[in-house]
This record gives sequence, structure tokens and C-alpha cells, in this order.
Amino acid sequence: MRLSTVIKIFAIAAAGGLLLAILGGFLFVKSGIYDVGAAKRHTKFTEWLTHETMIHSVRRHARGIEPPVQTTAAQLVSGFCSYETHCVACHGTAGVAREQWVNGFEPQPPYLLDATQTFTPGQLFWIAKHGIKMTGMPAWGESMSDREIWNVVAWLEASRRLPPQTYVRWRSEGNCGAKSMPTPGPLSIPRP
Repeated sequence: MRLSTVIKIFAIAAAGGLLLAILGGFLFVKSGIYDVGAAKRHTKFTEWLTHETMIHSVRRHARGIEPPVQTTAAQLVSGFCSYETHCVACHGTAGVAREQWVNGFEPQPPYLLDATQTFTPGQLFWIAKHGIKMTGMPAWGESMSDREIWNVVAWLEASRRLPPQTYVRWRSEGNCGAKSMPTPGPLSIPRP
């Protein structure tokens, strides 16, 4: 058999295989076989595929996003208050569990205690601003300013260096409505 004949046969077989894969995928989607109910956990493969896709997408889209050089104590408190208002119900924090209704999410929202070890500040900003599809994580950029989102990122960065009781104490002190707060001075958030 000549090389050109082998190449033609291979190309026809590849095109046929691709067509069958597309048709099979279409039939799978239309069949309704896949259980999309959130009460049933994802398969290990689906979980891996979606998680890896998310990680690499965030890394790509957050390139070049730099955090503010300095965060003031007032901005840190603002980040705490925004986290208390928008985030703690789903993500919890040190000493505060997620709300019970969050257990119905699939995938489950992660606790963010180690998020600053997994993601850079720029990546955390991008996630909070743009959300994550098919997870329930909203795009906060629609309702929060960039500064407010950076304040939450600053809180996440600082909170890992604070005693675990800090969140619970600040929460019980009602710091989010207070006009005056004890201010520890400017905080520099180190860049990774």
C-alpha cells in the first residue's frame, strides 16, 4: 500500500471517529441520562475535570492583576464586613461554620481558610469579581466595587495571620455598623 493511501485511510477514519464522538455526545446530552440533580455528587472524573478547568482558567484570566500596595485598617475592617455580609454563609471561616442550606450545593463551596495559599491575591480578586460558572459563586463585580472586592481579598490575606477567634470576636462586637473602630494602622499585604 502506498503512503498516500494510508494517509487517506487514516484521515477518513479520524474524521469518522470525530463525527461519531460528536454524535455520541449530542445523543448523550439529548437522552437526559446524566443526573444533573445537586443531591447526587459529581463523579470523580467530572469533579476533577471541572476543578482543573476552573484552576487553569482563573490562572489565565487573572494574569497581570496586581493588588493595591497597601491596605489600611479601615479597608481591612470593610473587607471583614463585606465577607460577613456576602461570603461567610457559604464559605464559613475560622470559628464559624457554613450555613446548613449550603450543604445542598454541588459542588460544595470551599472553606477559604487556605485560599490564600492556593490562589494569589489577583486570582482571588478575579474569582470574586467574575464568579465561577456552575458552582453558585456569583460575580460580585456586578454589585461590589473593585475596592470593596480588594478589601475582601485583604481580609482573607490578613485573617490567616490572625488568631482564629478574631472573626468571632469582631462579629460579636458588631464592628460592621460601628462608626469608630480601633485602628491598628496601615497593613502591608505581602505579594506571593
